[in-house]
Amino acid sequence: MADWLHFWENNETNWHSDTITQELVEYFELFELEPEDKVFVPLCGKSLDMLYIMNQGFSVVGVEISEIGVRQFFRENDLTYKITRVDDFDLYSSENLEIYCGDFFSLTSKHLNNVKAVLDSKSLIALEPDLRQKYVKYLNDIISVGARILLVTLQYPQHQMSGPPFSVDKSEVESLFSMTFESRELRSFNDIENESKLERAGVDFINNAAYCLRKVRV
Repeated sequence: MADWLHFWENNETNWHSDTITQELVEYFELFELEPEDKVFVPLCGKSLDMLYIMNQGFSVVGVEISEIGVRQFFRENDLTYKITRVDDFDLYSSENLEIYCGDFFSLTSKHLNNVKAVLDSKSLIALEPDLRQKYVKYLNDIISVGARILLVTLQYPQHQMSGPPFSVDKSEVESLFSMTFESRELRSFNDIENESKLERAGVDFINNAAYCLRKVRV
């Protein structure tokens, strides 16, 4: 995680998007949320997706290792907050929003009370292969049975560019989640025109895919 702190400290955050994830808008209803349910956004950075979810009337729980990213999110969106110490985290809280500043792998299920959905639009593809399996196993351990995940991935010839974002194909998604999740591919298409960083790197194609996953067993 030290590399991510370095990126934030040096303002090397070209992965951040100033737009809301389109798949979140298109497939939000698949979460099937009740009024009291919360949405978890792992490795949230300063994602505007959190604002979109809040604007739909639901609470958000995020986790982000960089204090810089967390503070920028609140400042850039004119949100007031308070900070409390909770276990190994500094908890930044505002109306309908909690962001745990610290290591994702220090979260427990108690930090995700009432979380019934997870938005992973950039988290899995931000991780190198050796961390992805650990991340999915840990995520599985801290969310409840019945929780849904909206997962967005990119697939491209990995040898043509070093990540992040990293290439994750359908077979890897199935391998990572199949033991405890039901999986449905929502869409998959060549999106090279909208991924300028990867296009400039000279990759042959960029496949953008979205999945709806539901945890069905422990």
